[in-house]
Amino acid sequence: MADPAKPPLPGPDLLTDGIPLADLADGATATGHALGEPVLLARRGEEIFAISAKCSHLGAPLGKGLLVDDTVRCPWHHACFSLRTGEALRAPALDPLPCWTVTQRDGRAFVTGKQTRDPLAPVGPTEKQAYPVAVVIIGAGAAGSAAAEMLRREGYEGSITMLDGEAEAPYDRTMLSKSFPADEKKPVSLRPADFYALHNIELVRGEVSRIEVPGRRVLLADGAAHAYDRLLLATGASPLSLDIPGHDLPHVHVLRSLADHHAIATSAAAAKRAVVLGASFIGLEVAAALRTKGLEVHVVAPDELPLAKVLGPELGEIVRKLHQDKGVFFHLEQKATRIEADAVTLENGDRLPADLVVAGIGVRPRLALAETAGLALDKGVSVNEYLETSAPGVFAAGDIARWPDPHSGQNIRVEHWVVAQRQGQTAARNMLGQREKFEAVPFFWSKHYDLSVRYVGHAEKWDEAQVSGDLAKQEFSIAYKAGGKTMAVASVKRDVDNLKAEVALEADDADALAALLDGEKAAQAG
Repeated sequence: MADPAKPPLPGPDLLTDGIPLADLADGATATGHALGEPVLLARRGEEIFAISAKCSHLGAPLGKGLLVDDTVRCPWHHACFSLRTGEALRAPALDPLPCWTVTQRDGRAFVTGKQTRDPLAPVGPTEKQAYPVAVVIIGAGAAGSAAAEMLRREGYEGSITMLDGEAEAPYDRTMLSKSFPADEKKPVSLRPADFYALHNIELVRGEVSRIEVPGRRVLLADGAAHAYDRLLLATGASPLSLDIPGHDLPHVHVLRSLADHHAIATSAAAAKRAVVLGASFIGLEVAAALRTKGLEVHVVAPDELPLAKVLGPELGEIVRKLHQDKGVFFHLEQKATRIEADAVTLENGDRLPADLVVAGIGVRPRLALAETAGLALDKGVSVNEYLETSAPGVFAAGDIARWPDPHSGQNIRVEHWVVAQRQGQTAARNMLGQREKFEAVPFFWSKHYDLSVRYVGHAEKWDEAQVSGDLAKQEFSIAYKAGGKTMAVASVKRDVDNLKAEVALEADDADALAALLDGEKAAQAG
């Protein structure tokens, strides 16, 4: 008897009933199930592939994603998987998907023989190569942890040491602002406690004091030294601190680390009124999470509209209204001037009662180690297209890295989780001599209650925002253009269109972008 607590499995039983071949056109997918699990069938020419139908990152239905050649891309967070092997080709997914063998008989396709493998099983060359003897990674965040895993996936058998001062790292930082506590439904840790030791990745807890580039050593504050042949600098960013009276009171918090998250969660459990300083993505996600817990929430920000500098006024207004409809109070074009034990005072003299204050006013890249090591800097650590710094054997990735972006034609630095992970993966391959250019189009997502924004590309400035779809129904895409060129696309309830925009931006295909956006606009008008 089926468990009424579990949702029914999708589609036909592909193990026993299969699916008619005529129902699966070239380039199409179909979802069924086998052995109690959802399975995605995908056809490319005469070949039919079968992989798990759920993304290994957060379980998104891949049947609602996009086929690109012999891969499928996740509709939620733009992970990418090989249809042939199930390999996770792009972060944020780290684990491969199970695969099934497909057999064809009597005009139908069936699946048999599920295959799974270790997430760090080598997918690259296994023959002995002139690899570095020792790799040291400073920072166990998105970039650092992804690099360590990719080294093993590429068949590297040498020494890997990750250095980080946080006791809990690595963990999924994207979850910290979305609920308090974040691990109510899913562990925040990226991997089980013994994962790194099982894969011979040494995780050292300690603060790095300096890098000796000539001697190829990293020194820790406790006096320990770690020699390297290749070094990855992935130190991330630090939250900006308030500089007003009361900034150091015990109920005032920033949110960057898991320790910060726990402190906010503890305060929120006993609080009734919260003030969030800053209407950034983090600030607004925190506001939503606290409001969901029943707190009275006030958001104070100097901006005329939240997120307008990144998403434009149309989407900024939608986000503002959504939060306001949920009971959040906005105090825009205002700054806090003083924090007291029970209130926050604003420039205009308003006094907001508060027993919890969260400052989300931005971050700055952690560049001190790079600067003292003599690395070239440009509002970040300057790297080339291979993520190499100005020092031989030293690479940089994540929030600190400023790289030449081939799509915008500019040197850019981006503070996105997925970008950091993908840079860590590329840096790992390049530390092994593969000379892979980092050409990924930046991507991020942000969730506000039930509204999810997908954003692909990079537009620091634009002179036109082309809206396609229906803003009133909150189902649309917005293309951000500079000089007639589409630099980025944000989408709400247009997940496949956002994936298609990603593919077009990767190829610098202006015609495909125009057809996608103009076609959607024409369909709406019709």
